[in-house]
Amino acid sequence: MNSFVPQNPADHDGVSRETPAGAYGDLLDVSRETAPDDQRPVSRETWTGDTPAPGGSTGVPDTPLARAAHAAMAVRGHDDAWPRPTSCRVIGVANQKGGVGKTTTTVNIAAALAMHGQRVLVVDLDPQGNASTALGMERDNTTRSIYHCLVEDEEIRKLAQPVPDIPNLWCAPATIDLAGAEIELVSLVAREARLRRALDAYDTSELDYILIDCPPSLGLLTVNAMVACDEVMIPIQCEYYALEGLGQLLRNVELVQSHLNPGLAISTILLTMYDGRTRLSQQVADEVRSHFGELVLQTVVPRSVRVSEAPSYGQSVMTYDPGSTGAVAYLESAREIAYRAPGVDG
Repeated sequence: MNSFVPQNPADHDGVSRETPAGAYGDLLDVSRETAPDDQRPVSRETWTGDTPAPGGSTGVPDTPLARAAHAAMAVRGHDDAWPRPTSCRVIGVANQKGGVGKTTTTVNIAAALAMHGQRVLVVDLDPQGNASTALGMERDNTTRSIYHCLVEDEEIRKLAQPVPDIPNLWCAPATIDLAGAEIELVSLVAREARLRRALDAYDTSELDYILIDCPPSLGLLTVNAMVACDEVMIPIQCEYYALEGLGQLLRNVELVQSHLNPGLAISTILLTMYDGRTRLSQQVADEVRSHFGELVLQTVVPRSVRVSEAPSYGQSVMTYDPGSTGAVAYLESAREIAYRAPGVDG
């Protein structure tokens, strides 16, 4: 198996203004972004029983280096095996607001699942192609992409490429051609179900998860994703504006349920870009939890410099810096998703 820890060209730990000292001590990071050991509170929102609290009796030496090494090993797949779902779960990651972490969530959840034995396909349905970039997909003017699947009926099997350094993970990439797909789909028969037809033709028994990265809009590409998937995951940024457009997204999901895909359900809501310095982040988190209840994952994803840096090296944060706060947060999020699968006892 290839190493999941590449050379890190940006291995310099500075104090980030985005992630305050001590705000996410429970997420096991040894960078200088975190506070000393005796100053780190344990957040009940992000802590899980699988990862011992600092200072607890765990058999792991209670030092920053030991804790980070333990976290990195867990992220890299040397932790407990996760159960596979009884059938392939097709999950669309959607939110019409840009910048809330859809692509970041798709890429890192997919990587975390694959590192723990799940077979995962990422479908990049965003014309910007950021998920393809983050997964190290080579693309040029001759690359066959998901555009050719939607418009020219190309088989997804022929489009999917293995992701470098992460076994069990594939990506059906996006290219700039996808920007014109919204217009070209208008005149096609069953335009809302083009992606679903392609997935129906794919032998999904070979996969455990298909994650669809949706564009930041509610156009035909997003509708295709919702028709094709069984579940919708909604990343919500912990800021006020993120809540404003949520009502429209929920109405669109209801419309798709009523007319195109009765089996569609919102299964997961993930709170992203949590900033422990601000009361607003906590208020947004509380509001979302009070409204959506158990649909909201217990883990929240904090703001993290490492998460932002990783795509510039064609990697997910899971391989770029597996011991960072962002990597461990996405690991725990993926674990929750895996254990929420139908038929799996958590």
